[in-house]
Amino acid sequence: MNALVGFQLIDDGTAASIGLICASAAALFIGTGYIALDTGFDWTGRFQSSHEPPNRNIALYVLYQLFPLVCLVLFYLLEAVLVLRVLGEFRPMLYLTGAGILFAIGQVFNYVISTHLCQATDGKINGALFETLFTLLSVSGVWGFWSSITEDDWPLPVGGGGYN
Repeated sequence: MNALVGFQLIDDGTAASIGLICASAAALFIGTGYIALDTGFDWTGRFQSSHEPPNRNIALYVLYQLFPLVCLVLFYLLEAVLVLRVLGEFRPMLYLTGAGILFAIGQVFNYVISTHLCQATDGKINGALFETLFTLLSVSGVWGFWSSITEDDWPLPVGGGGYN
């Protein structure tokens, strides 16, 4: 939804655009939360099969892992179209591509390197520390991307005193 707002189909910052973004986030949160809680507490028995080996819950995997990944790829593609075709800029894509690479590095730490770190340090450190760091850097890269494609200048205090 955030990438679509950039195309100005609905003015950004309006109640409609914020409502659509919040509604889509709430739907994903409620759907994933329900499946996770129903799996853990076995309220309905619908996901009972995930308690038996190989302990797989396909619905939870799709909503928690696969769908957000698809959304990230779609965000990147939509923003690439917006920046390259509509705005005719190239430099903002460097920020967005850098953010994507940093996010991918964080995921490698989370899913690949984490077990090796955990074994090497007897469980004292795992990849979550580095995954969080690279995700933070990725979010900063997306902010830099957003800042480079917007026209507004944000007022910054001049001098060391701040606002009075």
